[in-house]
Amino acid sequence: MKLSDQRICVTGGSGFLGSFLVETLRDRGCRQIFVPRRAEYDLTTAAGVERLLAEARPQVLFHLAAVVGGIGANRENPGRFFYENAIMGIQLLEQARLSAVEKTIVVGTICAYPKFTPVPFREDDLWNGYPEETNAPYGVAKKALLVQCQSYRAQYGMNAIYLLPVNLYGPRDNFDLRSSHVIPALIRKFLEARQSGAAEAVCWGDGSPTREFLFVRDAAEGLALAAERYDGADPVNLGSGEEISIADLSGRIARECGYQGRIVWDTSQPNGQPRRRLDTSRALERFGFRAQTPLADGLRETVAWYRG
Repeated sequence: MKLSDQRICVTGGSGFLGSFLVETLRDRGCRQIFVPRRAEYDLTTAAGVERLLAEARPQVLFHLAAVVGGIGANRENPGRFFYENAIMGIQLLEQARLSAVEKTIVVGTICAYPKFTPVPFREDDLWNGYPEETNAPYGVAKKALLVQCQSYRAQYGMNAIYLLPVNLYGPRDNFDLRSSHVIPALIRKFLEARQSGAAEAVCWGDGSPTREFLFVRDAAEGLALAAERYDGADPVNLGSGEEISIADLSGRIARECGYQGRIVWDTSQPNGQPRRRLDTSRALERFGFRAQTPLADGLRETVAWYRG
C-alpha cells in the first residue's frame, strides 16, 4: 500500500506515539491525515466514533488512542483502564467495518502477555496464561481487540492487523510521576534530586525486573512499515531485542542526568512483570522492521529533550 495516496485517520495522533507516527507519515508524503481530539470526538461513545468516521472518511485507520499509565496508575484505575480501552477499540473496529475502511492498524500492548511468559516473548505465547496483575485489566482489554480483528477478518474479510509494541520511551513522553512509565519517571526523579542536592533518590521495587525498550521514533516507523507491507491475521511484536534490568537502567539514567547520589529501592512497592524481552523476528520477516536506535542514544536524546 502506498500510504501517500490514502486518506488516513490516527486516533491518539496528538499523543506520545501518535505525534511521531503523524510525522513519519508526513515524511512519506502523506497529506490527508486526520487527527481527532477527544474534546470533539469522544471515542468511548458510539456517537463520537460514528461521527469521526463519517467526517474523516479514512481509507487507512490507525488506532493508537488509549488510557495508559505506569504501575501506580494501573493499580488506581483498573476499572477505568479496562472499560475505556475496551469500549474505544470495540466500537471503532465495528464502525470501521460498517464504513468499509480499507485497512485498520490496531496497536496493542506488551501488557497483554502472561505474567510468566517464557523469554523471549513469542506471539504464539499470548494465550498461555493471565497477565501480570497490576496491569491485567488494561492488557486484557487490549488483547480482546486482537480477537475482534481476527474474527472480523474471518467473518467479514476485514483487513485489520494487530501490533504489540514493547515499552516505549523518548521525547514528548509523559513525565508526570503519578502516571508515567519507568524511563520518564526515573529521568524526572534523578534530575530533580540533582537540582535539589538530595543525597538519595527512591525507586520502586527492588531493581531486579528486566525490561525491553523501543525508541518512539522507531516504533512509529514500525507502524508505518506494517501499514505498507503487512496484511496478515497474526499479531506481531515490535521491539528492540535489548533487555536490561531496572537497576542497571536506573544507573544509566542517573549518570546521564548527572546524579551522583544513592539509589534507594522501596521494596514495599511492586516490581511488576519479572522479565520482558520480545522475539522480534516476525516483524523483520513480515514487513522488514528492525529497531535502529540503541538504548544509550535514545536515553541521551530523551534526557536532553526533558532538560530543554
